[in-house]
Amino acid sequence: MDKKLSEMSLEELWQLFPIFLTEHQDCWKNWYAAESAFLMKVIPQAVRINHIGSTAVSSIWAKSIVDILMEVPKECDLLSVRDLLTKSGYICTSQNTNRISFAKGYTEKGFAEEVFHLHLRYAGDNDELYFRDYLIEHSDVAHEYEKMKLRLWKKFEHDRDGYTNAKSQFVRKYTDRAKLAYGNRY
Repeated sequence: MDKKLSEMSLEELWQLFPIFLTEHQDCWKNWYAAESAFLMKVIPQAVRINHIGSTAVSSIWAKSIVDILMEVPKECDLLSVRDLLTKSGYICTSQNTNRISFAKGYTEKGFAEEVFHLHLRYAGDNDELYFRDYLIEHSDVAHEYEKMKLRLWKKFEHDRDGYTNAKSQFVRKYTDRAKLAYGNRY
């Protein structure tokens, strides 16, 4: 009998959903557009919805997972939004007082055709926008990031946390540079 995702250990999940990088796919932009329109219907109080992560940077390889950042007003009840999103097909993967993360497109048999990670935040908690824009506007940094990701891919193929942690210093460095360069853009 197959296990439900909720019954699987972290190691089993990492085996079922390995890190896999691919060249940029034009369909990611369309997946984002359709999903953001859906999200605006489900959560009309969203202040801003943005395509983030490597799939938003057309010049680099990425995991075929579209990352979306949804910002809501500070007076919004995140738990109510969480409940609406889980009723709409998202799986809550982590949460704390100010941030909730979700996944969509994960099945007991592996990835669906379209896969999303949704990051729910209060308005202004959006460092990912700065990093995305910096990569788009600085192709040399984007390619340096891509090379690092390709080096880390096989080492951390079945360790998503290790893969993310290994990139964190680079991401922080260029996010900080972007915030200095762009000021109060968001």
